[in-house]
Amino acid sequence: MAEFLYKAQNAQGNSFEGTLEASDKAEAEALLLRRRLVVVSLKKKPKEIKIKIGTGIKHEDLTRFTRMFSSMCSAGLPMIQCLTILEEQCENPELKSVVHKVTQSINGGSSLADALAQHPKVFDSLYCNMVAAGEAGGILEGILARLAETMENSMRLKRKVKKALTYPVMVIIVGIVVVIALMTFVVPTFAEQFAALDAELPAPTQVVMNISDFVRNNGVFLFFGVVALIIAYKLAMKVPHIRYAWDQMLLKVPKIGDLQIKSSTASFSRTLGTLLNAGVSVMDALRVVATTAGNKVVEKAIGKIAIGIAGGKSIADPMQEVGIFPPMVIQMTGVGEKTGNLGGMLLKLADFYDEEVDAAVDAVVGMIEPLIIVFLGGAVGGLLIAMYMPMFSMGDAIKG
Repeated sequence: MAEFLYKAQNAQGNSFEGTLEASDKAEAEALLLRRRLVVVSLKKKPKEIKIKIGTGIKHEDLTRFTRMFSSMCSAGLPMIQCLTILEEQCENPELKSVVHKVTQSINGGSSLADALAQHPKVFDSLYCNMVAAGEAGGILEGILARLAETMENSMRLKRKVKKALTYPVMVIIVGIVVVIALMTFVVPTFAEQFAALDAELPAPTQVVMNISDFVRNNGVFLFFGVVALIIAYKLAMKVPHIRYAWDQMLLKVPKIGDLQIKSSTASFSRTLGTLLNAGVSVMDALRVVATTAGNKVVEKAIGKIAIGIAGGKSIADPMQEVGIFPPMVIQMTGVGEKTGNLGGMLLKLADFYDEEVDAAVDAVVGMIEPLIIVFLGGAVGGLLIAMYMPMFSMGDAIKG
């Protein structure tokens, strides 16, 4: 997507200027015509040399923006005034810039949903579709409140996972640092002493010393090798069939697979339920849910559900056929569909599975912690024993 600078006039002769995002100039002109504006000038915005990773906008910033926007709309403030106040209060310069561009687009005749859709890296398809449904139904403040609640629930889960994994990650980091320090500084000291003795070393001791020499002599290459592996992983995850195979493998890992299923179920239920309650059609809602699934296997399963519904089936039947969702989810979804309260039933399922995700996170951490401690303890302990083995051999020789 490129950014274009425009000057235009409406039928009353009022002038407007601002920026918009489009794939090319023709699309930019079409967007302005949709707003019933006559183009006076339109040119591509010069590129700025800027090094930036991601959007620079945190999930917390967007959640706070949505909650404040909802509160202001509920208080009866006009949309432009809400956005102007939010722009002034934004502490994040990237979000401030985006809000400014959104305000300009609305002043130029665009709807809020269309203005937000021009910034897909900030406002995803779920956000834009819900806002569009809110505008169409005249319930924008209620939709924004639901969006804020959904985002807050997601943020709460991320914080819990981050908090739960902090201790295991710190143990791993400390363990790696200790092993590297032993290999780099302690083992060479022992090696000098053993060399002075000119005695044959036990096999474990010789292996440790060889590893120490390799780490010291190839430290720079090892560092860049690790960086290369990380980059290769990131690139590989962008290849669809590799990402699908990886996600499929994760679903089969004990505990972690269970966490993935419960997390995907909670996300599926909350997103679909929220969209349906906002008045979005089932097919459109499933399309949005698929793009926000976060797991390619689940995304493909949701696509199959949509195909089944398009073929005349109820939602519960294709859900059972894909074999991803737990039986309780399928049964309660079927009940919700029959009673005409599918959206409400899905939100109740989401609340239940949010608690299940919390329990699954605790189970994963409970499994990982002892494994890490045993592995690192074995590594450090084995290294120390290997280095002291020649001394034990010397002691036995002296006694003999």
